[in-house]
Amino acid sequence: MEVFESLIEKMAELERTSEHKSYYYRVSDSLTIMICGMLSSLQNISDIYDWAQEKPVQDFFYEQFGIYKIPSRAQFYNLIGCVKPEKFTEVFVEWVSEVVQAENKDKTIAIDGKTICSTDQRTKDGQPLHILSAIISESKLVIGSLPCDSKISEPKIFRKLVDILDISGAMLVADALHCQKESAAKVVAEGGDYLFVVKENQPTLHDEIELFFQNEESESHSQTEKNGGRIEKRTAYVSADIELLTGKKDWKNLTTIGAIHTEFIKGENKSSEWHYYISSRKLTAQELLKHARLEWAVESMHWLLDVHFLEDKTKVWDMNVQQNLNIMRKIALNLARIYKDRYVPRSSISGVLKRNLFNIANLANFINNFLVFIDVTILLRN
Repeated sequence: MEVFESLIEKMAELERTSEHKSYYYRVSDSLTIMICGMLSSLQNISDIYDWAQEKPVQDFFYEQFGIYKIPSRAQFYNLIGCVKPEKFTEVFVEWVSEVVQAENKDKTIAIDGKTICSTDQRTKDGQPLHILSAIISESKLVIGSLPCDSKISEPKIFRKLVDILDISGAMLVADALHCQKESAAKVVAEGGDYLFVVKENQPTLHDEIELFFQNEESESHSQTEKNGGRIEKRTAYVSADIELLTGKKDWKNLTTIGAIHTEFIKGENKSSEWHYYISSRKLTAQELLKHARLEWAVESMHWLLDVHFLEDKTKVWDMNVQQNLNIMRKIALNLARIYKDRYVPRSSISGVLKRNLFNIANLANFINNFLVFIDVTILLRN
């Protein structure tokens, strides 16, 4: 039971690091029940608990995982809260790094933050819980996440997240908030490359890159597509001519500057916008366009968290529980993504999850497909 066995084995490590000595039940069992409930499109702890009380579901948990007894509702909630999110994060990162057994060379890792809106009145300082996540854009698998005090603290947590991930050979893409010298140096030190959006938070760098591409000829590549009833034409420009950039030596391994000009046409209405970039990798214009577009994969994951699990409406006072729910949702999304890409590529994530809810046999089949090792490296190389 390669993928699930590895996950459950690693979750069992939480027994030793969680404060649950007064409970007869195993923490890992409660987490397994939660993840299976999420794989069945259920959205909150109460609904998953009620679902787990049904006789066919109880039989499923006994047959698949040897779980023969479920704690009371209060104990079930408390067991989830006993798990230390820091340790659960370690378990998640270790598990997904084993699942993704492929070189990161030429892969794009997008990093971005999401605020869980429902937590704004539930934290001690009144600040909503903010989570920074990393995703392999090509496969859409989440590979790690860490909580932030606020949006402003993202850059510091960005460097901590890079520290716990294997980014060797990968291209890390992030928005302008992370366009900082310390972050660039950290990415390079860990064996990766960076592609950062440059905005007014780096005014000199932004103005010099803008001036360059408005006045100099450079390599370019264009793509046109229809999106939401409008035509979008994106033209990327790159240059390695960086000798005159002010403070270029302060940006570790800075090699390429770039720009993307996007033109929007809908009927008679036309508009356009420019975005500017720096990178430690020598890029063609086509490569810049590819990596920049892949940054949006993390936004898609955030959308799934809200649409399928109503994360922004989760009213839980315990921030440990909130963070642990966030990790479990990402585990469920990863499993659903692997299953979808391997077995039902024309289906949607929503379709995969809902089929499990309406028929417990479908969930059993879903789990059984992980009894034989799923070669995720195939997914990543496609």
